[in-house]
Amino acid sequence: MKKIILWTIGSLIIISGLWWTKEKFFNTVRPQTITQDGFRANYFKRGNEAGKTAIIILGGGPYGDFWGSEFANAGHVGLSLPYYRAEGLPDKIEEIPFEYVEKAIDWLKSQPEVNPDKIIVMGGSTSAELALLISSTLPDKIKGVIALCPSSVSWSNTVFPWSSDEIKAKWTFKGQPIPYIAMEKIKGNSTDKIETLSYWNTGLDDTLQVSQAVIKVEKINGPILLITPIDDKVWPSLRMSDMITKRLKDNDFRFEYKNIKYENAGHGIMFQLNKSVTEEKGQMKIGDKVYEFDYGGTPTGNLAGQVDSREKIMEFVNKLK
Repeated sequence: MKKIILWTIGSLIIISGLWWTKEKFFNTVRPQTITQDGFRANYFKRGNEAGKTAIIILGGGPYGDFWGSEFANAGHVGLSLPYYRAEGLPDKIEEIPFEYVEKAIDWLKSQPEVNPDKIIVMGGSTSAELALLISSTLPDKIKGVIALCPSSVSWSNTVFPWSSDEIKAKWTFKGQPIPYIAMEKIKGNSTDKIETLSYWNTGLDDTLQVSQAVIKVEKINGPILLITPIDDKVWPSLRMSDMITKRLKDNDFRFEYKNIKYENAGHGIMFQLNKSVTEEKGQMKIGDKVYEFDYGGTPTGNLAGQVDSREKIMEFVNKLK
């Protein structure tokens, strides 16, 4: 049995390595840096054909650039859009205006290669929260959502140890805060490890706050793809994705939606394929102390989930061609 597991891991790593080498050296799409119209992003396209589907990858950075290149190679366009911790942007995820993303959408609509009726948003974890929120708030401008490790609610800024101590909304629209679950900051302990899953579940157990902060996904004007790692130990992706699908079903959502679940996969399933998936742990600084926390999953489960979810994401986007 042990040999079979080792052989499976080895095979997946070899396949991923060959794929990464091909993408790295033969299919690289150089981005165009956009610093106009009130936002900054990296724009990926291959060719000038009109009518392409455009995917905004919220969060930007290496993750967004990876997917932007992927989508461009598949015949679409990608916009890797950071919204904090980049030049000219906030240092913290606090009171981020939806209008910032809206400016990027409006810019995309004006590009000759983009079909203005085929703009979708994509994000993982907190950026998945933003993707679902903004697409339900701006249904006339966004026609589909891809959410990895999704959230069913909006959370306060204080879920991050590095945020301000004052509890605030993460997001705003037209100057008003988006309703959220107010969370006290996570507390440290006497060990070198921190367990985060129970922290988020405590918030979800507050039914009154959940009712106020729930994302109205039924307002989304297009198909939805949820990528859910069953063994996510960072936050309760499984619980929240099931909340999302239940709400869609209860409201007779008229578009297609899928919640694809992966056993033995953790929060790291959302990392790009050219990043090591053998790392199942992260670090978090609380006060003056650094703690280790688990992403969940196994190397085999995470890698298999990444490979399969990439195919499912591409299938989802290609349907919009």
